[in-house]
Amino acid sequence: MPDFPVNPNTMKDLESRMLKTGLREQDLEERFVRSGGPGGQNVNKLSTCVILVHRPSGIMVRCQEERSQAMNRFLARRRLAEKLEEKILGAASRREQEIEKIRRQKRRRSRRAKHKMLQDKHHQSQIKELRRPVQES
Repeated sequence: MPDFPVNPNTMKDLESRMLKTGLREQDLEERFVRSGGPGGQNVNKLSTCVILVHRPSGIMVRCQEERSQAMNRFLARRRLAEKLEEKILGAASRREQEIEKIRRQKRRRSRRAKHKMLQDKHHQSQIKELRRPVQES
């Protein structure tokens, strides 16, 4: 595994993900091209954009988030591992779980649940009402 400018714990996390998904360095084809967009002269002169292809699955990832080529190499590997996890695990993947969580949050409540929630709110407001100081006329 190449040496990347990241925290050792982050590196171990990537290595364990790659091991879990069966992603090996030998299966990767790595190319470097010039990035575009923000980053100034560094981005325009050097090939900081990384294109990573996983030969067995055919999944391709392109990363040009950072100005540093080494950091982009790391991020590309992490993104590739995420894509492979998603492909292998399907519904059990982290991304699918997050999407399902948001879907549950946005789903409309049933009449019964809404009625119960409003009753609880009303009850709480009555309790707060009792805490108010007594107004003398």
